[in-house]
Amino acid sequence: MAEDTKEGGAELVFHPMDQFIVKPLFGDGPVGLFTVTNVTFWMALTVLAIFALLVLGTSGRSTIPTRIQSIAELAYGFIRKMVEDVAGKDALPYFPYIMTLFMFIVFSNFLGLIPGSFTTTSHIAVTAVMAMAVFLAVTILGFVKNGAGFLGVFWISSAPLVLRPVLALIEVISYFVRPVSHSIRLAGNMMAGHAVIKVFAAFAPMILIGWIGVVVTPLSIIAITAIYALEVLVSFIQAYVFTILTCVYLKDALHPHH
Repeated sequence: MAEDTKEGGAELVFHPMDQFIVKPLFGDGPVGLFTVTNVTFWMALTVLAIFALLVLGTSGRSTIPTRIQSIAELAYGFIRKMVEDVAGKDALPYFPYIMTLFMFIVFSNFLGLIPGSFTTTSHIAVTAVMAMAVFLAVTILGFVKNGAGFLGVFWISSAPLVLRPVLALIEVISYFVRPVSHSIRLAGNMMAGHAVIKVFAAFAPMILIGWIGVVVTPLSIIAITAIYALEVLVSFIQAYVFTILTCVYLKDALHPHH
């Protein structure tokens, strides 16, 4: 996508979707299987940031916690309560995996808000791997824990008997669509928000190309500020939604009968 604006011989060209292009971190060659890219670089930064918060930040284990330790403990308690409230106490053995998912997504989202950074969760390749991992994990767990009884997740026994086969078909379709919706929701929201910010940011320099910029530039700056604030909220909400849906799927695996 490109937009061109010309006035008085000046030209403004911007490409809002270029920020999502995967590029080699070193050089300009093709991206291969083992190429270090901007995606892998920001993923590594995400892991380091999580390590700094949860490991280094809590290494002192002070009775009176530091600010970093307080944030780590707040995140721990928040996710643990979510798992227990949504999936039940018997889901707590799987809390470390869910906590890892939440921390990776929320840190990726927030790091992606830094100007010039790369939002790894805006790529469907990243979110699809996480969603498929959740889908396979809960499906395997469901059969391991319940055997053939796991198929009860598709059979709504509380519905009228004549409707149960139809509802079962709908449940089967919705079950296998889960990884698609799970991944697209996160990637789509992150990509859309960053693209909108880039579009409004492109109007900010218009003050240099004519009188119309005197009006457009202040409005674009206000819009960027508002959308950026919204993106901060969306970054947390999308991590929360991805995690709570994982808890819901885990609950179905542990308690498949409607």
